[in-house]
Amino acid sequence: MFRAASTLAAFKPKAAAPTLFRSMSFWQNVKMGPADPILGVNEAFKKDTHDKKVLVGVGAFRDDNGKPLVLTAVRKAEELILKQNLDKEYLPIIGLDSFNKAAIRFAYGSQSAPILENRIAITQSLSGTGSLRIGAAFIERFMPKGTKVYVPKPTWGNHLSVFSDARVETCEYRYFDPKTNGLNIVGLLEDLNNAPNGSVVLLHGCAHNPTGVDPTQDQWAQILQVVKNKNLLPFFDVAYQGFASGDPVRDAYSLRLFTDAGLQVMLAQSFAKNMGLYGERIGSFSIVCATPEEKDCVLSQIKILVRPLYSSPPLNGARIAEKVLNDPELNKLWLVELKAMADRIINMRQLLRSYLENDFKSTHDWSHITNQIGMFCFTGLSPAQVDRLKDEFHIYLTRNGRISVAGVNTKNAKYIAEAFHQVTK
Repeated sequence: MFRAASTLAAFKPKAAAPTLFRSMSFWQNVKMGPADPILGVNEAFKKDTHDKKVLVGVGAFRDDNGKPLVLTAVRKAEELILKQNLDKEYLPIIGLDSFNKAAIRFAYGSQSAPILENRIAITQSLSGTGSLRIGAAFIERFMPKGTKVYVPKPTWGNHLSVFSDARVETCEYRYFDPKTNGLNIVGLLEDLNNAPNGSVVLLHGCAHNPTGVDPTQDQWAQILQVVKNKNLLPFFDVAYQGFASGDPVRDAYSLRLFTDAGLQVMLAQSFAKNMGLYGERIGSFSIVCATPEEKDCVLSQIKILVRPLYSSPPLNGARIAEKVLNDPELNKLWLVELKAMADRIINMRQLLRSYLENDFKSTHDWSHITNQIGMFCFTGLSPAQVDRLKDEFHIYLTRNGRISVAGVNTKNAKYIAEAFHQVTK
């Protein structure tokens, strides 16, 4: 025993000598990434201590006191859910069935042929970004290799990142005309006509972000004709239904125009803005298919895509949205509150323009402020003018001149207008 113990002691492992590898980090080659252009504006605003500072960069509704708003319909829905003493079990991969059914009725219309014929494959998603990401993954996997997604110039910045991360190439089509602060319909139609047959075209259903410029009904008809002629696949992003005009049916015009014409579409849908459910991350992704059988196949593949992405969507937001959409009393209340939110933004557009034209006698044409629609306004201000607004007036917006009209209120509208006047004189 003594000899064996001695032998074991002789073979006691020695401490490993430090090596080059021990002093290196696995992540030493990771470079600092650029700051998000919108979140960076918010951070700069928070650090500013000026008593008149104004933030018109954040894409979230604010009341006239600049405070976040939780809708009464949402609060009542939460109370009803709480009384039910429900469990917290996982949802199925595609989410809450009653929410999904209500979401497509809200978007496509209850009498839509694809709904009546059971041709829509739908999954609950992580709000608008999540639904776009599912759609991008579906395009990458099931569209012909090399298929490109045509996006408007400009578009929401995250669109480009979503498609890029899914390894889907994007191209731009002309959309905004800086000379008129309106729609470049001629360039738009020309670019879509020149797109390869079978391409995907991303369309903002209403309240285009960031410009606030929407096609007229006649212009939508022209876009529809090109899409049909070129056999393009429309991918609608609808994040502001009802929030743009106050009328959900009016705001769904473009989507329903295309589906009523018999086209197959993809739809990314969000309830962040129109229900104020920002942090609940509630949305849906749907595809209009040719037949119920095709719908079943498509849905099976959507499940396969979702499973490794996040496996199961959030429960609470779906329960809230489902209650607001399906309960007649809550739905009626919500539609009143939805119109009130839209009307407040419309009124702030009018007030801002009135101060510029009537109080400060600006010689610039500010008609685009009221001609545009929805949460965002493309002011036409240059990056240099935006910098002056921040440095001299402590007003924070993105450098492309986009403002969130939700950040304008009766207490700061005159100050904002005066600052706009000063930097554009």
